Amino acid sequence: MHWVRYCRARLSTPGLAVAIITSVTPLQLSRLIANAAADKKARGVVRLDIRQKSSIADYFVICEGDTDRQVRAITDSIVEACQAKGVRPLRTAGYQDGSWVVLDYASVIVHVFLPGERSYYDLESLWKAPARAAREPAATNGSKKAPTTKRARPRAKPTRPSRRRTA
Repeated sequence: MHWVRYCRARLSTPGLAVAIITSVTPLQLSRLIANAAADKKARGVVRLDIRQKSSIADYFVICEGDTDRQVRAITDSIVEACQAKGVRPLRTAGYQDGSWVVLDYASVIVHVFLPGERSYYDLESLWKAPARAAREPAATNGSKKAPTTKRARPRAKPTRPSRRRTA
């Protein structure tokens, strides 16, 4: 829940993203972050392209560590790899707690979770593309409804009543 408070604070700070000079593109930065997380044995590293869904960032990088110590180690690895390229996070949230760390790189937002937190908030399904409905075959007789191949049969009634014991 601290991420929601963090996003509100980020959006309410005017001119925050203007002061950032990036030497890498958002795509390159998301790949660099994913590789740095994988170097520390992060599980389930996912890069989500959210450019068409939100203006808050271009990419989300989501991963998880087994313990709070590993979550912090993954976070430290990401920060060090990005600093080597001259990129620093605007803000870091949740590092002390270690259950969900958020790193804000303006165009890329990184989420490092513990497994229980990741499954509870389920950001992947929240931000993924909606599933497309399967197209039904067109009707051949000019109607808008597709023809049915089988007719539903009524359920057969039991031949004898069930015997229940009453106590």
